Amino acid sequence: MTLILLTPLDLTLTASLIVILALISHFTHMGVTASLLIAATRTVIQLLLIGLVLKILFDNVHVAWIVAISVVMVSVAGYEVTARQKHRFTGPWSYTIGISTMFVSSFCITILALVVIIQPQPWYQPQYAVPLLGMMLGNTMNGVALSVDRLTTSIIQNRAIIEAQLILGDSAPTAIRDLLRDSIRTGMIPIINGMAAAGLVSLPGMMTGQILSGTAPLEAVKYQILIMFLITASTGFSTLLAGHFTARRLFDERHRLRLDRLRTLK
Repeated sequence: MTLILLTPLDLTLTASLIVILALISHFTHMGVTASLLIAATRTVIQLLLIGLVLKILFDNVHVAWIVAISVVMVSVAGYEVTARQKHRFTGPWSYTIGISTMFVSSFCITILALVVIIQPQPWYQPQYAVPLLGMMLGNTMNGVALSVDRLTTSIIQNRAIIEAQLILGDSAPTAIRDLLRDSIRTGMIPIINGMAAAGLVSLPGMMTGQILSGTAPLEAVKYQILIMFLITASTGFSTLLAGHFTARRLFDERHRLRLDRLRTLK
C-alpha cells in the first residue's frame, strides 16, 4: 500500500475549517475564539518542532537524548495539569502533585512496556519510546486534571458538611471518602468511555495512523489494544495517587481542613 503524502495546500484547507469555526464563535459570542486560534497555532508550531526533534533523535539514537526529551514532556504535562485548575494549591504543590503522579505512573508503565512487552532494540528506540510516552502522558494528564479539579471543588462546596463530620469525630479520610471516590471516577470516565466505544463508535488515533501508513489492520489493532490498556492503567494509577495526595494536602496532621492552602482563580 502506497502512503499518500500531504501537501501544504491540504493542510491549509483543513486549517480553513478552524478559521471558519473561529469566525462563527466570534460573531455568536461563544467566547472561545482566541483560545481556539491560539490552540491551533500552538498545535502547528509544537508538532513541527517535535517533528524536527524526532528526526534528529532517529538519526542520533542515544539514551541521553531520550531521557532529556522525556523530562521535558513530563514537566510540561505537570504544568498543564495545574494550568487549568480553578482551585490551585499555593506554592509549588499543584505542580508537584501533577508531575510526581504522572512520573510514577506514566513513566514507569512506559518503561515496563518497552522493556518487557514490545522489546525494541535498543529498548529506548525513539520510534517507540517517545510516541508511547506521549500517549501515556496526554491521556493521564487529562485524567489527573479532571480528578483534582473535581476533588478540590467538591471539598470547597461541601466544607460545612466535612467540618461537621470532623467535629463529630470522623477522620479526614472518612469525611471526604465519597468525594474522593467521585473525583477518581470523574478522572477515569473519559478513558473508560474511549475503551467502550473503540471499534464501534470510533477508530482510535494510533490505529488509524498505522492503517493510513500501510500497516496491516490486524497488526494495528493489536498495537491499539496494547496502547489502550497501558493508557487506562496509567490514568487509573495516576488519578488514584493524585486524589490521595490532594486529599492529604488539604488536611493537617490534626485532621483539620486547610482551605487556606488553596487559591481560587477568577
